[in-house]
Amino acid sequence: MKDILTDIIDNKRIEIQAFKEYVNYEFLEQQVAPMLSSQLPSMRQNLLNSHSGIIAEFKRKSPSKGWINENGAADVIPMEYEKAGASAISILTDYKYFGGEDKFITMARHSGVTAPILYKNFIIDEYQLLQARLCGASSVLLIAACLTKDECQGLIAKAHSLGMEVLLEMHKEEELDYAELSPDMYGVNNRNLGTFITDVQNSYRLSEKLPSDVCKVSESGISDPKTIAELRKVGFNGFLIGECFMKETNPGLALRNFINNI
Repeated sequence: MKDILTDIIDNKRIEIQAFKEYVNYEFLEQQVAPMLSSQLPSMRQNLLNSHSGIIAEFKRKSPSKGWINENGAADVIPMEYEKAGASAISILTDYKYFGGEDKFITMARHSGVTAPILYKNFIIDEYQLLQARLCGASSVLLIAACLTKDECQGLIAKAHSLGMEVLLEMHKEEELDYAELSPDMYGVNNRNLGTFITDVQNSYRLSEKLPSDVCKVSESGISDPKTIAELRKVGFNGFLIGECFMKETNPGLALRNFINNI
């Protein structure tokens, strides 16, 4: 039986092929080229310098929970996150499984968001990096479980050539050798992408096995401000939190209250 991640990647390959048939790679490169002279805000520096280190996520849906906030507005909530003190904002852009779209990042930028925005998707092709740059992202997520080391290394290099930073996500000890690829940020996902079961203890288990002098991000399953303090003690600088805020009537206010309790 295929797990959820396998289904997502199979679908992603079909999506990318369809995108390429509609807008070819070379045309997309031409659209991105004029943007390369502008410098993007650094998510890594924001996390290293921040009191909270929170990456607030705009996520309307998940494969395990269904709709979390079906009518969440991309031109409202990310700006509320920034005003509430988010160090960075993550925006899901996968449509089928997460109800996301690239235009959500564009909408957030047009609403006035200047904070670093993470393009959160299942990236397996350089074409997606061009899409990320075009819509206004300043960093991208790469997932070790989706890529060979060589593929990952190539995508990191391409992202950097486009002026974007990389958050490299690992989930289990067998993936920790990807850390030698020197991404900008080292992520530990507390959610198993095959089963979508979440365990924050995963961050504690893997933290000591990562390099000590890097920017580390704990992802998923964080819902208590006390957890932030505990994770900081073991070396984490960033904390990606989405559902905890998105399920509330006012996600921005929920974030503000959360930060005030750290």
